[in-house]
Amino acid sequence: MENALLKGKRGLVVGIANDHSIAAGCAKAFREAGAELAVTYVNEKSKPYVAPVATEVDAPIFMPLDVEIDGQMEAVFDTVRSQWGQLDFVLHSIAFCPKDDLHGPVSQCSKEGFAKAMDISVHSLIRLTRLAVPLMPEGGSILTMSYYGAEKVVDHYNIMGPVKSALQGTVRYLAAELGPKHIRVNALSPGPVQTRAGSGIAHFDALIDEARRRAPVHSLVTIEDIGHVAAGLVSDLSAKVTGDTTYVDGGYHVMA
Repeated sequence: MENALLKGKRGLVVGIANDHSIAAGCAKAFREAGAELAVTYVNEKSKPYVAPVATEVDAPIFMPLDVEIDGQMEAVFDTVRSQWGQLDFVLHSIAFCPKDDLHGPVSQCSKEGFAKAMDISVHSLIRLTRLAVPLMPEGGSILTMSYYGAEKVVDHYNIMGPVKSALQGTVRYLAAELGPKHIRVNALSPGPVQTRAGSGIAHFDALIDEARRRAPVHSLVTIEDIGHVAAGLVSDLSAKVTGDTTYVDGGYHVMA
């Protein structure tokens, strides 16, 4: 059902992999709340999977963005500047770690794998923020995606635990730095969802089953659940919420 929570606002969504990804659920919730969206895809191989979402949310800006390719991020923001002149919010929903490093023990993570995971999963948020700030002269909101493994040790999450911890630390420091500019920076921490990104984690089905069993609501969250909370966090209703990590996991994180 459409609402006017984000009417008149414009946002950039980075990290949609396909129609079932968390970022897709957020984009649809943003659009349902009245926002106009710019959407990116990683490369030509991924474009056909992201295009249906961009079409569904009526995105007037649909561009490639591989954060490892110099100039692509700047090109996206140049287009936003030329077409819109300003930006109200950014969703950063990207993370990556080489398979061997992701599936191996933390003590065996390679220098190269760790650097790549940190660059794509964490430093890309810093770079996005740097480019977004000039387009938010009256304030705005930046939102990223974390996971419970940043706070507690989760079996088989391995090196992505420390990486997500770094992401949450970055959120806090960006929030403190940008608060005077009325730019809020927050993280969402969803429970496990059956997405392509999640399926890359070893024994992911067991993690799903554990979340369903132990969460107080005894059910998994959906990308729609996550999208609704994301829309609230980038809206004016959350004007005084910044530097925080909001859990959308059915209460799993409160259980011993």
